[in-house]
Amino acid sequence: MKLDGNTLIGGLLDEFPFLLEYLPTISPVFTKLQDEDMRQQMGKIATLDMVAQMGGIELHDLLHSLSHQIEKVTGEKIDREESLDEIESAKKLEDLKSIITDLHSGKSVDEVKQRFLDLAVEVDSTEIARMEQELIEGGLPEEEIKRLCDVHVEVFKESLDKKEELDVLPGHPVHTFMQENEVIDGLLGALSGLIREISGNESKFSERSGNIKSMLDSISKMDLHYLRKENQLFPLLEKHNVSGPSQVMWALHNDIRKMIKDSYIKLDTKEFEPLKVQIDEMIKTMKDMVYKEEKVLFPMSLDKLNEEEWSRVRRGEEEIGFAWIKPGDEWRPIDLEESKAGDDQGKLRLDEGYMTLEQVNCMLKNLPMDISFVDDENKVAYYSATDERIFPRSPAVIGRSVSKCHPPKSVHIVEKILEEFKAGNKDKSEFWIQLNGRFLHIRYFAVRNSEGKFLGTLEASQDITEIKKLEGNKRLLDWEE
Repeated sequence: MKLDGNTLIGGLLDEFPFLLEYLPTISPVFTKLQDEDMRQQMGKIATLDMVAQMGGIELHDLLHSLSHQIEKVTGEKIDREESLDEIESAKKLEDLKSIITDLHSGKSVDEVKQRFLDLAVEVDSTEIARMEQELIEGGLPEEEIKRLCDVHVEVFKESLDKKEELDVLPGHPVHTFMQENEVIDGLLGALSGLIREISGNESKFSERSGNIKSMLDSISKMDLHYLRKENQLFPLLEKHNVSGPSQVMWALHNDIRKMIKDSYIKLDTKEFEPLKVQIDEMIKTMKDMVYKEEKVLFPMSLDKLNEEEWSRVRRGEEEIGFAWIKPGDEWRPIDLEESKAGDDQGKLRLDEGYMTLEQVNCMLKNLPMDISFVDDENKVAYYSATDERIFPRSPAVIGRSVSKCHPPKSVHIVEKILEEFKAGNKDKSEFWIQLNGRFLHIRYFAVRNSEGKFLGTLEASQDITEIKKLEGNKRLLDWEE
């Protein structure tokens, strides 16, 4: 079979019915195709070109995703028509990848930069993102991509600087991100000036250490900015087959978090020169992150995500929070029809007894621990939206591959646990860590039905700091009047 813009969606779904469940993972708009009447009406007239427009995505991205999924499920190789623009874009992408590969092999920046200029093309953010992702998929480790990230920007900076500034209304997630970037830029500049002022003067360092700590406290709030990217923006980009750049950025977020933590330690031990080196590195890395966001990530995201997806980003932001600023209200999210599983007016029959859907939901939310459920396809299906959550979550993680919900350095541990659970070799795994003065117990359980079929994995995280302090017995109720 050959896929192109003229292929009818009805015929495609007749031949490959499993695509009916896959399409909504590309764009939530495609959920409409699961309605039989709607599918009957559209199937005979809607081409893939029309379907791509309906989903707010590029035709070549849709064709690529569909052909990849068909080959993955059936093993059948699907031909798809490529336009001249796609062929030219692919050639340019290979040239760009060649430049970065040569950098990895030791070529100088000046040498490859001239080669880039010789291409005489205007590189855009989407091409840089695709290049990084294909390099990762081709075997270049994420850590190496991260190391070269600064060089990427230097090579492409002249082209990126020519791009027009982003124009988004207050209230749009990108506008909020950019407002926070303005604040962090000012804070980093002020901290840099303070460090220069006291450099070489030990007495001044002692006098101003409180100011340094206050600035680090303010700068630490940038973590909310990074958490919204990780939990709100990255999951939706992954649905558009953009995961490489976000993985690299997440790794850089963790580098910045460690730099801030190490700066506090050096400040407490009054090591000014090591502190100065640490803060200088932190300032450079954070300023570079602002540039990469505004020149690569945000333009690419605006190109990839549709209004419905941005509305989903906006609706989940409040759960994580904002750094320093309050979002505007000129841009408003569109109304989203939230689907509900089950009938919240009836009762759910359980193994022992029955409960309403509302009761089940509230019971799970009031458990004295955070729980998450990952289905048998390693997708996050549920988390308990408790008021005092140990680890941040947001609605955007639902449907996301669990391996994308953990920092790159710990992904292999998660994947090992899931493999052993699926194989039936293990049923439980547990860890405990000390974080911010609290003792946390994290457990994973394989969930199986009465026949032993693996259904998914339950994660339970609990703060047991106070539990560990318990001694003796308590048999009486001692509430105060």
